[in-house]
Amino acid sequence: MAAGGKGMAIGFRRGGFRGGTAHHLAPGRGRAYLGAMKHMDRRTIVIARLRPKPLAAGQLLCLLALAALMAMQARGDTAGEVVRSIVFGDVVMTALMAAAVIGFVYFRRLWRWRDAYVRHDGVTLYRGGSARWPLALVRDVVRVTDAVGAETLRLVVDDDSEVTRELVRLALLDGTPEAVRGGVLFAAAGMRGVPGGVTVN
Repeated sequence: MAAGGKGMAIGFRRGGFRGGTAHHLAPGRGRAYLGAMKHMDRRTIVIARLRPKPLAAGQLLCLLALAALMAMQARGDTAGEVVRSIVFGDVVMTALMAAAVIGFVYFRRLWRWRDAYVRHDGVTLYRGGSARWPLALVRDVVRVTDAVGAETLRLVVDDDSEVTRELVRLALLDGTPEAVRGGVLFAAAGMRGVPGGVTVN
């Protein structure tokens, strides 16, 4: 089997999805997925994974930023005074701390799904744990550059909307955009009868 792109690995495992939670796909990883493997009866096919280093770095930077901001904001002689100064102190500092927390949560969620970020079960295309689209409605995958120069792959979905849906940021993608596009369109075309354990290089 050939799909457009180099370095794309399509993993096949027995299992499926329930509530958008991924199957355990890599030895020693994704243990958080084990609790969601009950009552699964579809085969999971991984199309795209994420690079672990940027995700780990993002989490670390957010934690360091949060710690630094809390230290700068903390004032008082008692624990209560310190907590109040951190939570109700300078508005700008509080907003920056909230942004650091949001950033950490964002990278943490990506980390959880790094081994199965874009995947399908023959019926539905999944992105992480928060988005899904029926494969029958997927029409294309396009490469888009935003105003700050960040590139993403976005889905064109036939749902009477002119808005494309973000699929994966290229800076975080472990692989090539051509491979991901080929894998998504292959799945959307309804070509299901592929033997397990296929790796496309």
